Amino acid sequence: MKKQDNEEYLEIDLLRLMKALWRHAIAISLAMILCAGIGFSLAYWVIPAKYQASALLYVNNSSFSVGNTSISLSDLSASQTLVDTYIAILNTRLTLNDVIKQAKVDYTFEELEKMIEAKSVNGTEIFEVTVTSKDPEEAERVANTIVKVLPDKIAQVMDGSSVRTVDLAVVPEKRCSPSLQKYTILGALIGLLFSYGIVIMRDLLGEQIMSEDDLLQSYDLPVLAAIPDVLATQVGKDYGSYYAKAAERKKKT
Repeated sequence: MKKQDNEEYLEIDLLRLMKALWRHAIAISLAMILCAGIGFSLAYWVIPAKYQASALLYVNNSSFSVGNTSISLSDLSASQTLVDTYIAILNTRLTLNDVIKQAKVDYTFEELEKMIEAKSVNGTEIFEVTVTSKDPEEAERVANTIVKVLPDKIAQVMDGSSVRTVDLAVVPEKRCSPSLQKYTILGALIGLLFSYGIVIMRDLLGEQIMSEDDLLQSYDLPVLAAIPDVLATQVGKDYGSYYAKAAERKKKT
């Protein structure tokens, strides 16, 4: 800390901080590897894996009616309007309860609703139904049950609808979450930031005098003399080399 006008402030030397980080490069690297391993372990062994199975449906409707209101496709601004209607029917309690019964799964209506995602494929009349589950076979079974149940539910509400199966769901081989790569990289970044923070705080808050500038910045004291690092000079290196060779000759004799 440097005192001036009864106020204290800290002057940060970026070059000094960079040197401090470089001196602790090995420790920082080890912290990154350790945290990356922890992230990988969490994703692989601790966090339950989830799998996704998807099926594709195509709905062809030249004209349909809902209640007493007749709607033509020419009145629709985009096919997304139709898809939203089909998705709404899919998410009804009657449809999902029928899916639960036929798929023989032990879920409530609300739980199954959270497992299902339906969306249009590139704004067409083909829409994709995706089921996410901890069991890959269960995800495939529920998705294909929806393909079986949904056409009849749509036909009960919308006259003249024709629903066809484009592609059935298959048992997924790979997990969709958690991502091993994502958790490993995230762990490495956390280790990097955490180790950076420790090194920087130790350097800023430490009371160790590293150079003449530390005396001026911390205590505002003049430097009267300094002891050079003899081993860092060429004379020091020669001096050390001479005694090393002398010690080697003494061992031989």
